Amino acid sequence: MSRIGFYTGSFDPLTNGHVDVLRAGASLCDKIVIGIGTHPGKIPLFSAAEREVLIRAALTELAVTIEVVTFDGLAVEAARKAGAGVILRGLRDGTDFDYEMQMAGMNATLAPGVQTIFLPASPAVRHITATLVRQIAALRGDVSAFVPVEVAAALRMKFPA
Repeated sequence: MSRIGFYTGSFDPLTNGHVDVLRAGASLCDKIVIGIGTHPGKIPLFSAAEREVLIRAALTELAVTIEVVTFDGLAVEAARKAGAGVILRGLRDGTDFDYEMQMAGMNATLAPGVQTIFLPASPAVRHITATLVRQIAALRGDVSAFVPVEVAAALRMKFPA
């Protein structure tokens, strides 16, 4: 029986921090379903379709089967729909831990058969957030240390010099 993990986020844009979590998750799962969360009240920099293309392009070397889906409801319901037995969550610091513990508790009540696995971020990527990456890119800063090369190129197209 294969172990399916579900990793959710906005991925607007995909960062090296996300890739770090996915690499760690690949050692635990046979397949990872990446759930791009959409929210009708938010206007993303990249469309869901653009984010999917960037995710697929950046993860070609990942040693696990990848599937990309979009969802607009509860992450735990999307995980269950994807057949996932685990939800993968990255932790950068204590603030992430406190929030993610609350979410894991709620998710365990909503879907007892879906476990949450916390994966600590590597020290080299703990400081990276998609929000900061977008801000740096909008100010025409170099984000190449924070995102895969495909994402850096897409950001340069969004914010030409």
